[in-house]
Amino acid sequence: MQPYCIKVATENDLGSARAVMLNALYRDFGTGYVPKWHEDVIDLTGHYLTPERHVLLVAADEEGAVVATAALDSRGPRHPEWLVERYPSGRTAQVRRVYVDPEHRRRGLARALVTELLAFARTDGAYHSVYLHAYRHSPGALDLWRALGEVVWEEDDVVHFEIH
Repeated sequence: MQPYCIKVATENDLGSARAVMLNALYRDFGTGYVPKWHEDVIDLTGHYLTPERHVLLVAADEEGAVVATAALDSRGPRHPEWLVERYPSGRTAQVRRVYVDPEHRRRGLARALVTELLAFARTDGAYHSVYLHAYRHSPGALDLWRALGEVVWEEDDVVHFEIH
């Protein structure tokens, strides 16, 4: 892995982090910004910087440009009911917004970011499980998540994981 600086995001990083996220939503997912799904991308401070049990990580290249993001919050899945009950908000660490700019992919950066998120979740003490969902068409995502956890449910386009 080339030299990257992985750190907890500060207010100064938020514009660049948001750009990485929005680029992924438009380029990789084709959905663009959808308020009911992506409200956290606009309010990064309220979702990740302010709450004590939440975190937003960024990875910067040698020039200091943010090239990847990863976040963790205490909000479990929204549906279906059985998944909400299995991964309740407050006791579930949800991995979110793991995005790497295309020119920096395949270098272990996403795995390094997730390793840091998992360390953060372990220090919290109140999290009982780590959950995430990924889209089948997300570049490289399913291979990473299968290596780190197990599938708990598959939908047409979404795969839900519990991370060990």
